[in-house]
Amino acid sequence: RGTAFTSVDRLTAFTFLAVTGLAQKFATAPLGEAILGALGGIETARLIHRTAAVAMMAEAIYHLLAVLHRVLVRRLALSMLPVLDDLKDLLRDLGFYLGLRRARSRPGRYSYVEKAEYFALVWGTLIMILTGFMMWNPIATANLLPGEAIPAAKSAHGNEALLAVLAIVLWHFYHVH
Repeated sequence: RGTAFTSVDRLTAFTFLAVTGLAQKFATAPLGEAILGALGGIETARLIHRTAAVAMMAEAIYHLLAVLHRVLVRRLALSMLPVLDDLKDLLRDLGFYLGLRRARSRPGRYSYVEKAEYFALVWGTLIMILTGFMMWNPIATANLLPGEAIPAAKSAHGNEALLAVLAIVLWHFYHVH
């Protein structure tokens, strides 16, 4: 069935965000300089980054509306919400990893691993949108918040981005692909 956004769209936006964002974060490193040079400079990298950010935000809004439709109109359950069985599955798996159990847990539709990854994505997306807007609009931010909020947003945005890239490469690829 067709949707407005595909996993390729999300992967493309994420890749552009990661490459352009990390090149800006590490602009003085040789690889950062090379990427920024290949893109035509920091201003072009910022334009690409903001365009990909708008695409990612549009996808997030679409996802939120799709979830609301499934829950409110189609009356489907919020199957990604953690339940007590997720904790039991985690404990069973820890027992398996420690050699205390013979088998891993057998989760339902979504495992605690998938639910944790999903909520990390949701939380990370909210942080990235909030801090991204703060840096994109520093004057408006400084009118609403103390001036220290802008460097704090820059730090949070860059560190969350690094965490997201590492989570995708080290966690998502292993558990999903």
